[in-house]
Amino acid sequence: MPLLSRLFLKTSFIYLAVGLILGILLAGQAVWNLPGFVSALDPVYIHLLTVGWLTLLIFGVAYWMFPKYSMERPHGNDQISWAAYFLLNIGLILRVLTEPLLAQNFNSFLAGWLVISALFQWLGGILFIANLWKRVKVK
Repeated sequence: MPLLSRLFLKTSFIYLAVGLILGILLAGQAVWNLPGFVSALDPVYIHLLTVGWLTLLIFGVAYWMFPKYSMERPHGNDQISWAAYFLLNIGLILRVLTEPLLAQNFNSFLAGWLVISALFQWLGGILFIANLWKRVKVK
């Protein structure tokens, strides 16, 4: 299994674990009298599980299992896939950090960082698609 696939998969497992812990906190908020800040983590919980776990898991398997691009470059342009990996993760981490703060106290500075996080995630997805596009082919 290629290194990048292993990183996609192991990173997705970390996001799954963190997302599930966050789900426990959200579910137990009323029982444990947790601070109101915890309820602002609901969108973070969804993003950790959808972008962090599912998307990275799918990308890792796709990078590994899709048909070869060529014998010389079986995975296409590796630099593009590495850029996609880092952009997706930086975007997700930025979102995890800014979204709860923004929910508690709106300001345009944080809103700008939230937009940047979404752009990073979008660009990471587009780069990944661009690199795998030619690997989806008829034999």
